[in-house]
Amino acid sequence: MAFLLGAPGVAAAASPSSGAKDDTTYYISIGDSLATGYQPDVDKDTHVAYTDQLYARLKQRVPGLKHIRLGCTGETTESLIKGGTCDYSHATSQLDAALQAMAQHRGKVAYVTLSVGANDIQRCVSPAGTLDGTCLNSASRTMGKNLARITGALRKAGTTNTRFVGSTYYNPFLASWLLGAAGQQAAKESAPLIKAGNSGITQVYESTGFKAADVAGAFSSDDFTTQVNMPGAGEVPANVAKICRLTWACTQKDPHPNADGHKVIAGAFAAVLAKTAAPGAGASPAPSGSATPQPGTGAGANHPTTNGDLAETGASSTTPVLAGVGLAVAAAGAAAVSYARRRRTGEGN
Repeated sequence: MAFLLGAPGVAAAASPSSGAKDDTTYYISIGDSLATGYQPDVDKDTHVAYTDQLYARLKQRVPGLKHIRLGCTGETTESLIKGGTCDYSHATSQLDAALQAMAQHRGKVAYVTLSVGANDIQRCVSPAGTLDGTCLNSASRTMGKNLARITGALRKAGTTNTRFVGSTYYNPFLASWLLGAAGQQAAKESAPLIKAGNSGITQVYESTGFKAADVAGAFSSDDFTTQVNMPGAGEVPANVAKICRLTWACTQKDPHPNADGHKVIAGAFAAVLAKTAAPGAGASPAPSGSATPQPGTGAGANHPTTNGDLAETGASSTTPVLAGVGLAVAAAGAAAVSYARRRRTGEGN
C-alpha cells in the first residue's frame, strides 16, 4: 500500500545557544503483546511489532521522529493504569509513563497508538480452555471502563498536534473452522459478536478523541463468502485463510499475529493516519531532556526506551481460546461506551 503521510505540524523548539530549531518529534506506542511484537515461536518480544513497522513508515516522511516504545507483554487495561506487570522508573504504570512522556514533550508528540484489552478476557480462561462466567462478566465491565479512562487521559494530555489511534480486534476464533462442523459453527457465531464489540470499542475511541484502526477489516474478519484454497485444508473462507496466514492461531494455537500479521496491522494504523488531516499548531513544547522515563530494573522489567529497545518480558501468559470470548468483547464495548458517556456528562470519575 502506498503510504502518503505528511509531516505533522508540531511546534519546533529553538536552542537558546544556537538558535537552531529542534525538529525532533515523538511517536508513543502503548499496549500489550501486540505493541511489543511477542512471537510464540521464539518466546519473546521482537521488532516485527506493528508499532515498529508503523514507526519505520512514519519516519520515512518525518525524519526527526523518535519512537517511545512503552508496550508491555501481558498488560491488561487495569495493569496499564495501575502498574504491576512491567516496571517503569519514576512511573507507577505504563499509562503514567506515557503521560509523563507527553508532558515532557508537550507539543512535540505527533502520534499515540494503543492496543490493549485481549488479556482482560484471557485471564478468565482455565488451562483447559474453559471460561469462568463470573470472571468474564466482571472483566467485561472493568475493561470497558478502563479503556474509556485510558483513552480519555491520553487525549487530555495531548495537544492539537497529536494524532491518537486505537486498535479494534481481529478474530482469532476463526481458526476453529479447521476443527470440523462444530468448529465452523463456532467460527460463524463468533463473527457478529466480535463485530458488535468492535463497534462499541470504536464508539469509545471516537468519544474520547481517538481514531480507530480497522484491524478487523484488514483481516477480512467478516468475509465468509470468498473462498480461498489453503494448502492442507482445501477451500476455506477468506477470513479463515487470513487468520491462518497472519497469526499463529492455526499452527501453534496461539492468537498472536506473526510478522505478516503485524505488517497488516501497521497498514491499518497507517491508513487512518494518512486520511487524518494534519494537526494544527499547538502549545509550545517544554524543554526536552531524555526521550522517555528510564525503565526500572526489577523482575519482569520491560526496559522501554526511545526508538524501540526490546522488552525482554518472556512468554505471554495468555491461553488460546477458540469460542465464547466474542460475547465478552461485545459486552466490554457496550460498557466502555456507557462509561465514556457518563464521563462526558460529569457522572463518571
